[in-house]
Amino acid sequence: MNEKKRFLDYIKEQKKYSEHTVQAYENDLNTFLCFLQQKKITNLKQCNYEIIRGYILYLHNQNKTNKTISRHISTLRSFFKYLKAKQIIQDNPMILISNPKTEKKLPKFLNYQDLEQLLNCSNSNDPLELRDQLILELLYSTGIRVSELISIKQSDIRKTEQKIYIKGKGNKERIVLYGNICKQKLEQYLQMRSNLDKQNSPYLLLNHHGEPLTPQGVRYIIDQVIKKHAFNIHVHPHMLRHTFATHLLNEGADLKTVQELLGHENLETTGIYTHVSNEQLRSNYLKYHPRAQKKE
Repeated sequence: MNEKKRFLDYIKEQKKYSEHTVQAYENDLNTFLCFLQQKKITNLKQCNYEIIRGYILYLHNQNKTNKTISRHISTLRSFFKYLKAKQIIQDNPMILISNPKTEKKLPKFLNYQDLEQLLNCSNSNDPLELRDQLILELLYSTGIRVSELISIKQSDIRKTEQKIYIKGKGNKERIVLYGNICKQKLEQYLQMRSNLDKQNSPYLLLNHHGEPLTPQGVRYIIDQVIKKHAFNIHVHPHMLRHTFATHLLNEGADLKTVQELLGHENLETTGIYTHVSNEQLRSNYLKYHPRAQKKE
């Protein structure tokens, strides 16, 4: 369907969405278009409130979680808004559609002991191992997303000021900071990076072919580090972002600062980390206050 292709080109080229996000939109739209095909609906102008409600029920019957259904609805909301703006449809069927309620799960994060073990698991001078350690250090030290990590170019780094210019969601630029340990690991990697750079690449992090890393590549690298050192923990890249935010708040940083560093548009998005910190406060209170658990 041409409308789908034009929409995907629009969010990629004009909205500057990442390839990962564009792929997620495409997958959701493919599911929706297959549903329409089953219903013998050949024109998007035929889509009305009842059809969208039928699609949501279809997703429920497929045992999709409320979180997944909300993502599908968000995709359709953007798609039909685009179609309305381009005058491809007259009425937007998503106007009265609301997202299902989803349980807010507290983000998982690493405790200090597990984190230190992970970040200090190698002293090798091998270029790939130096890169792997830098990946872990950057994710924790800066709190950046994987998509932002793999997009860092050497020219984005200001070594003297220990800061990096990051392009986040919607191509919005922000500055993240890094500390002395990350600085040391960055310098060690840069000294050996030429062994990987076979194509004069501007990107900081490269694979063994000298090409920029992909999100899947970063996940694979972290899995291999965990496997190699036999850590009894499960770590995914976004967990290090959660850990960054949680540790900052636990150590006394204010929510607005964490919001800026994470690149969150709304303070409410950052607010979920206060629940994690409050749990830590409660745990410490029960553990250390002499009358917290004393019975009468």
